[in-house]
Amino acid sequence: MADGSRISALHDLTGRVACVTGASGGLGRRAATVLSMAGVAVVGVARRADALADWRAEAPGETQAIPCDLADRDSIGDLATEVAKPFGPPDIVIHAAGINTREPADDVTQDGWDITLTLNLTVPFFLSQHLVPAMKAKGWGRIVNFASLQSHRAFPGGIAYGASKGGVAQMTRAMAEAWSGDGITANAIGPGFFRTELTAPVFADPNRAARNAAQTCIGRNGEPEDIDGPVLFLCSPASDYVTGQVLMVDGGFTAK
Repeated sequence: MADGSRISALHDLTGRVACVTGASGGLGRRAATVLSMAGVAVVGVARRADALADWRAEAPGETQAIPCDLADRDSIGDLATEVAKPFGPPDIVIHAAGINTREPADDVTQDGWDITLTLNLTVPFFLSQHLVPAMKAKGWGRIVNFASLQSHRAFPGGIAYGASKGGVAQMTRAMAEAWSGDGITANAIGPGFFRTELTAPVFADPNRAARNAAQTCIGRNGEPEDIDGPVLFLCSPASDYVTGQVLMVDGGFTAK
């Protein structure tokens, strides 16, 4: 293969199929959109049917939406079956759905703890487990989890969220150990401060948002488009030899 063709092939996702949870908003929506731009047939999963419809209206390629309450753990097997119906079994799964209850440690409830661990940690594992057999049959697959700054650092009001995201980092490594020998890579993106629905309480305080920006090496908070390159890299052949890693997309926040 000529060098130019090889370079193009490294980033070619044409004909691939992806399942993206949390596609109705925030970074999940951006990830689903950029994959669609890259020629991937994308099945978006989220609880809000109206927001999924809005996403499909902006995505340029082949898309399908499956409204689903991911908090219902008993529905994961059925969901795995449904996401394979529109375009065939997914080659790529991105776990962007999540929740942050922001409860101080003294106020954490069992319900808040359980829903946080379920959405952020349990669902990504068991949905992947259901989708992996089809990836194994193809000898190729991509699992992209969403970690966090709190995978590495403790934040006020973040004990349940931080526990779940610390778990995501280790789960990602364990997924890589379990499945990469079958051609399936497992990696995670660790976003810094991006303006999304999940971080709305942070950005509602301009001074706090400015302090967060000042703690990065780059000097600003993230914009949705900043996630495009990392998503495409981790989903494409360019990352064939990258697995079990957490790629921090945080403007250098964790470097300082």
